Amino acid sequence: MKRSLYLCALLLLGTLSIPLLPLADPAAVHPELALAAPTLAPWWLPRSEPNSSQWNERAREALFGPRELAPLWGRDALGRCVLSRTLYGARASLLVAVVASLAALIIGVSVGASAGFFGGRLDSLLMRSTDIFGALPLIFMVIFAVGLLRTYRTAHPETVLNPNLALLGITAAVSWIPAARIVRADVLRLRQATFVEAARCMGTRDSSILRLHVIPNSMPVALTAWTLTVPRVLMLESFLSFLGLGMEAPDVSWGVLLRQGHEALTAVHLSWWLILAPALALTVTLLLLNHLGEQVRIHLAPRRGEAP
Repeated sequence: MKRSLYLCALLLLGTLSIPLLPLADPAAVHPELALAAPTLAPWWLPRSEPNSSQWNERAREALFGPRELAPLWGRDALGRCVLSRTLYGARASLLVAVVASLAALIIGVSVGASAGFFGGRLDSLLMRSTDIFGALPLIFMVIFAVGLLRTYRTAHPETVLNPNLALLGITAAVSWIPAARIVRADVLRLRQATFVEAARCMGTRDSSILRLHVIPNSMPVALTAWTLTVPRVLMLESFLSFLGLGMEAPDVSWGVLLRQGHEALTAVHLSWWLILAPALALTVTLLLLNHLGEQVRIHLAPRRGEAP
């Protein structure tokens, strides 16, 4: 459990510190170096762009000097550094996964806790609505919604509509159902607890009991649901970006890199590194996040009186 947390913390810190690393500009185009194969020598090159006055540029130069890592993972069809684009793509992909899963967790906890605590008609209404929503082909709904928003933005260019925020909202809107069901099951047990009955005897309103006592005590279960939701959202974002319905240029994510690598594959030139680099990064991250979710579930299960 601790090892998984340390690895995820290292992954998070590494993702946040990417602007401070001596990486090449992910958008710098070098047509003369297009589709250059990976190389291990040399490791370091002089900086290819002039120094900037931004704080991250000053901090990076103070740490590493006027040098940057060579394109160890090769270059793409425009001569851009695949290593730099893969690491910068990690920031976008993980940001979407974490933010969208947190939004989905808030929706799921609100729906599940309200249904489990108040019960009756509200429980039936919320859970039947959840069942209906969960029975729908969500991936096709996401594709339809993203395509509809993109068509609307094309037809109305004056509309201020951030496609990345729309992607976050749509992803969160289809990812809250597992959290709602898990939290509801836990709240059904908690509403019979002694501290809830004591709060009722003191005249505390049900809404206050739910907010101050029940939801905080169900947070371990909600945390477990969140750790299992993050890899699903990450995979969904990569799938949508691979289809061309997620991140758009000049933004870069792992799904975008996989799509660009697939488009660069030809019978004449097999640029395997364009797909291997983002695919390997995505696979390792998904395995790590799934392992963390499983460890959290096993760690919390004995303390909740459940079988791991």
